Amino acid sequence: MRGQDRFKWHEAARLYAGERELPRAPEGHDSYCALPATPAFDALAALTTAITQQAPFCLSNRPLPDDISCPPAAFLTLTGGASGRPKAVRRSQASWIASFEVNADRFALTPRDSVAVLGQLSHSLSLYAVLEALHLGLDAHVLADRAPRRQAERIAEAGATILYATPTQLRLLARAAVAPLPSLRLVLCGGGALDPATRAAVGRLCPQAAVHVFYGAAETSFITLADANTPEGAVGRPYPGVELRLMNAEGEPTTDVGEIWVRSPYLFDGYALGPSDETRWREGFVTVGEMGALDAKGNLWIRGRRQRMVQIADQMVFPETVEAVISAQTGLPCAVLPRDDALRGQHLVAVIEAPAGDPPAEEIIAHCRATLGPLTSPRRVYFCPDLPLLPSGKPDLRALSDWVEGQR
Repeated sequence: MRGQDRFKWHEAARLYAGERELPRAPEGHDSYCALPATPAFDALAALTTAITQQAPFCLSNRPLPDDISCPPAAFLTLTGGASGRPKAVRRSQASWIASFEVNADRFALTPRDSVAVLGQLSHSLSLYAVLEALHLGLDAHVLADRAPRRQAERIAEAGATILYATPTQLRLLARAAVAPLPSLRLVLCGGGALDPATRAAVGRLCPQAAVHVFYGAAETSFITLADANTPEGAVGRPYPGVELRLMNAEGEPTTDVGEIWVRSPYLFDGYALGPSDETRWREGFVTVGEMGALDAKGNLWIRGRRQRMVQIADQMVFPETVEAVISAQTGLPCAVLPRDDALRGQHLVAVIEAPAGDPPAEEIIAHCRATLGPLTSPRRVYFCPDLPLLPSGKPDLRALSDWVEGQR
């Protein structure tokens, strides 16, 4: 038996793809495995074989280069690709095992718990949830191949107590479910901001559950964790073991809005595919190019990605700030995109997931102008029945930009 530097399948844990239970995999060699991410049963069968063989692995639905490699006691995950082409993140298995142990203590996880996972295993949030459950001895139910209504039914049938999901997945689950899910005691939400309307819907759907939103990235894992005492709009205080620094454009510490730098036991080792100019290391800290601010109580407030910052008439604007204002007003998913502007350099447009004109575009623009000012507000609002999404559940900004161009 090797030490706690590799994932294991605890003898108490059972694993399900939908309604089908997976058998335990045979032991074997420890060579690198490139695994399919779908369908869920096949992905889990391959994953559990890799774990049992203690082999490095990567789950992906797109071809990876033949010469890609991964050392023992490591594995690869793919980034969501929200700001560009997905990258293959290489990390030690111990970097996730460290947070398994933190979560087991913080949330009192025991083999009596069972975890429901809604997303594809190519997304690190879903993969993390399954590996944590198997390692700690919890049952895991992977429901990625099921429609939201059937996902809710299966959660109820299995009596799942813990749910890992993105805000988009929670929104779809709450819309589709025909009855509350009282067995859930804990909802862990990552991958984006949980807007007030979705939070309220989750409260009605999961009346017995504590909801914790965490902020992080594929490269960093957990950075902050929010709870019932976190101010609306903040993403919480540093996760146990995490040290934060905010740095200005000159690379100096700042108490104002700055680039978020992180040092922790949970960081990745590097990229196996697709290095990023936004990701940089310094003195054991890493940044992925996201901007934020800390309040007096240590809560982190995310402003947005540096890569998405827009300059409008010499003013720097974060589209994520505008998205938060619109979602809070309408209770609907939205995305804000820059467009070229001969006078101001750029201006913003908003795309809302709703039927055309509901709510009226003029009301949305007026609310933004009153809240944010005229320069930061969208010049035009589009309505799209279904926002295109990445496998991570985040809006596909490139596809959405192409869609907007087609509406002109």
